[in-house]
Amino acid sequence: MDIGHLHFLVAEADPSQRLTLVELLGTLGASQVTEVPDGHTALRCFQDSFTPTVNVAIIDLALPGMDGLELIRQLAAMNCRARLIVVGSQPSNLMFSVETMAQAYGFELLGAISKPLSAARLQALLDNYVPPRLASSEAKGPSFTFSDVGIGMQAGQFEPFFQPKIELETGQVKGLEAFARWRHPEHGMLGPGSFIDALEQNNRIDFLDWSMIEKSVKACRRFHDQGVPISISINLAPETLAHPAFMQQISACVGRHRVMPDYITFEMPESSVLTTDPSFLERLVRLRMAGYGLAIDDYGTGRSNLQLLARIPFSELKIDRSFVDGASKKRALGTVLSSCLGLARSLDRMSVAVGVETKQDWDFLQGLGCTYAQGYHIASPMEADAFPGWLEDWRQFF
Repeated sequence: MDIGHLHFLVAEADPSQRLTLVELLGTLGASQVTEVPDGHTALRCFQDSFTPTVNVAIIDLALPGMDGLELIRQLAAMNCRARLIVVGSQPSNLMFSVETMAQAYGFELLGAISKPLSAARLQALLDNYVPPRLASSEAKGPSFTFSDVGIGMQAGQFEPFFQPKIELETGQVKGLEAFARWRHPEHGMLGPGSFIDALEQNNRIDFLDWSMIEKSVKACRRFHDQGVPISISINLAPETLAHPAFMQQISACVGRHRVMPDYITFEMPESSVLTTDPSFLERLVRLRMAGYGLAIDDYGTGRSNLQLLARIPFSELKIDRSFVDGASKKRALGTVLSSCLGLARSLDRMSVAVGVETKQDWDFLQGLGCTYAQGYHIASPMEADAFPGWLEDWRQFF
């Protein structure tokens, strides 16, 4: 990428290493570089009076006066939006923890890396640079009341978009996950961020769930009629499953569209599924006994209790994207991912890696023996009418 328009800050205590970093940036095309020898001076570079705005800060952990960890904390308190590259002499596993800490503070890191930096390693980190996101007030877009959302649902404006799930061993398309979208007559296609809050605040997320269930099962029937006997996964809130009439209603839905329960999997977040509530566990068991699949979604993001996990009748373990993206490059992350996949195998369950963004992620997962992959490297969520054409193109490669 062209970095000539970016303003870099190099915060490095050692004069020779600081010069080396400045020269490396110059060879990569940087034309605006500010260099500082300590943390306090670095912090002043982010105050309102300092221009031009720092786009990328390269921060050494061993800064005098205010070390790199404290500087990151202070910058977070200032709502700093610069991208960070953290460097240090610490081993890679400790640098990974530093990266995790910085992300927890809200930074978008280009990387945390052990010294020495080379032009190639620095270039690889800078390739991750994307412009800052809009402030939340700008990015939020239009807001809608519960009544607005209800009117949209009654008008049939909500529909599922489908993202393929691929079997890594064969490359075959084995399923689709349904994502809710609102085809708004004025604002165009809207994602869940525009309507989930209104539904949750009024305790009616079941409105959306049933809309997606009905339309996804209908699409499943249509795919089958087109000669594509594919399975569909549908997100399900625990409140929806808890309704006394849920099993009766879902049985009526699949019967109406002539779809076998085996072709429908319900996805529920780890935080809601891992419970000791006997009534809820009974509902999960009934769901599986009726033939439906059950996927534990966002696995790894909650405080997993392995004893509870072993007792849940799930069929798929969906590993959160935070453990997948970049696992091929970060040993600690790869180790956690491998452990999750091993757990799924030991429980004789399918594993699904979510957030596969690159071919490198795909290849890495194949080597680890993951069952399925899902993510933008394969395809973005698409409307039902677009899937048959996409499938035909995909099959040309496998």
